[in-house]
Amino acid sequence: MKALLTGGAGFIGSHLAELLLANDDEVYVLDDLSTGSIENVSHLLDRPGFHLVVDSVLHPAVVCELVHKADVVYHLAAAVGVKTIVEQPVRTLHVNLKGTETVVDACSKFEKPVLIASTSEVYGDHRTETPLREDARRIYGSTTQKRWAYADSKAMDEFLGLAYYEEHALQTVIVRLFNTVGPRQTGMYGMVVPRFVDRALRDEVIEIYGDGLQTRCFCHVSDTIRALRDLMADIDRTTGQIYNVGAPNQISVIGLAERIKLMTGSSSPTVHVPFAEVYGSGIDDMLHRVPCVDKVRDAIGWLPMHTLEEILHDVIEHATAPVTAGVTAEIAA
Repeated sequence: MKALLTGGAGFIGSHLAELLLANDDEVYVLDDLSTGSIENVSHLLDRPGFHLVVDSVLHPAVVCELVHKADVVYHLAAAVGVKTIVEQPVRTLHVNLKGTETVVDACSKFEKPVLIASTSEVYGDHRTETPLREDARRIYGSTTQKRWAYADSKAMDEFLGLAYYEEHALQTVIVRLFNTVGPRQTGMYGMVVPRFVDRALRDEVIEIYGDGLQTRCFCHVSDTIRALRDLMADIDRTTGQIYNVGAPNQISVIGLAERIKLMTGSSSPTVHVPFAEVYGSGIDDMLHRVPCVDKVRDAIGWLPMHTLEEILHDVIEHATAPVTAGVTAEIAA
């Protein structure tokens, strides 16, 4: 099987590439390295069957050539992180909307099944801790709040994928990811677990945005990529559907900081910082996002296998591992 991974040099994409290569699939990665990293895939560059193309999903000719070569497409490329949303709102909308349109249109042209990675952010700002089902209503704020631009752009990606499925019979499956974490994730774009771990290991101040009572759930990247692979492998049954992929291991942000401090033996103090001070105006934070995973379990038998303790252990272990020399290799262009 030949698989194209857009955004495949990113955190999730690089782990998925590893999994597919281990299954003896041939993997093509398309990534402009704007938020992805060559370090994420450096250990794969010399692997037989791995191909890295440094270019953008915004270039139709490149996308069409790679889609034509592939048997299946995993569309993971997107603008990611609250920091990116705030600092580059135009890029966020352009990459998420135009990039998905380019990929899905090519998949339709060549009749190649596509998995579209969406996000739990599309649910909006739910105030209760009720697990969110795929058919739950979306609750959004004002268009002056920049965070909703990201959520809306990913929702439009979903609408586009479903439209191609209904109008052009394109085999499409949509996955809403809930806070995937694990080794190689960076805190550079605002991801809370690697950011807290990095500060804790340095005994530096851990900044908690807001009151810290907002809750989140975290899914190990190895569990996430297993779901992506299996949903695509059963595309004849999963096509035209949306699936939550996450772990219902709810914890408050302040509780997360304390758990990480305990596991690292850190003496880091914690301080509360208003969202407006970090990101300026235009950012609302969601209070709760808990996934209901009944649908994906019933479809492919998937359930998360890693506990929160195991997830945090793996992130900490990766962060404290010795740095090895980078690998160089020729990159396709």
